[in-house]
Amino acid sequence: MSTLQRLTPSLWFDSQAEQAAQFYTGIFKNSRIVTINYYGKAGFETHRRPAGSVMSVLFELDGHEFTAVNGGPQFKFTEAISFQVNCEEQHEIDYYWDRLSSGGDPRAQQCGWLKDKYGLSWQIVPSMLPDLFRDASSDGAARAMTAMLKMKKLDIETLEKAFEG
Repeated sequence: MSTLQRLTPSLWFDSQAEQAAQFYTGIFKNSRIVTINYYGKAGFETHRRPAGSVMSVLFELDGHEFTAVNGGPQFKFTEAISFQVNCEEQHEIDYYWDRLSSGGDPRAQQCGWLKDKYGLSWQIVPSMLPDLFRDASSDGAARAMTAMLKMKKLDIETLEKAFEG
């Protein structure tokens, strides 16, 4: 029996939990599907899922556990919840942006935010971003903010140049 981390994000899908887990584990290094659980006959009158269909998937992304649940169409993802991917270099931003945004909603892209093909929101950000905005009253922070607000995918070099003036 595995030991679960104390806090595990649980993601509600209509019926795409396994496909989503495969999609995400194919993007992040050190990732894997841990367990797939299936609906049985019990509870059919409540969950309305056929016996043998995927109920939930426990998976890891870069060592962090997530659960994906096939719960039906009642709930949808919103931008109120997102996962932030901190990147040291531009090639990492490009990698995660390109893969996570593939098939997603291009209208839902701004300031490093994107929505993937399952409707889940992600923030692909340079890890140095908080340093640019540490002193909100500085001219550098204002220039960096102005530059960032014009971007969809964040560009480290452009942000640094704007900050430096």
